[in-house]
Amino acid sequence: MDAVAHFTQLARYNVWATARLLDAVLAVGDGDYRRDVGLFFQSIHGTLNHLLVGEHHLWFVRFAEGISPKVELDAELETDRALLDARLREGAARWAPLIASFAPGRWSETLDYTTMRGTAASLPFAATLAHVFNHGTHHRGQITAALTALGQQCPELDLVYFLQNPSKP
Repeated sequence: MDAVAHFTQLARYNVWATARLLDAVLAVGDGDYRRDVGLFFQSIHGTLNHLLVGEHHLWFVRFAEGISPKVELDAELETDRALLDARLREGAARWAPLIASFAPGRWSETLDYTTMRGTAASLPFAATLAHVFNHGTHHRGQITAALTALGQQCPELDLVYFLQNPSKP
């Protein structure tokens, strides 16, 4: 499988897992949604905000525009649950078209961007994009664990499950 096909599949998984996770979170009452259940970012809402910031406000912009915007990684940027869900769904859907726009030779090059402090940075392109999707998978797993701790039936979000059942999304 070439890099474009591989990362397009990861982008599809990202959309699928985001939708399934947000559907599961809809059943959580506001008190549980806002409290720490073994989550590093204090609550399910805080962790979803971190996911939004990491994937869409920080890394998407780096890949699309070559800059690192001034965004706090742990900031609760969106306080409204429904709006946060909508932004996460929209953000996840942006990755596949961006991946399709990269020239074939781009995958073996570097991601060059300017940090928030104005310093030039350079990272392996494909490995960095893989890191972005791994970050999302990690935090979706964290929220799934929190939902389990709250006694809620959780969706299957495992990447292996997705790859073995490609017709699901």
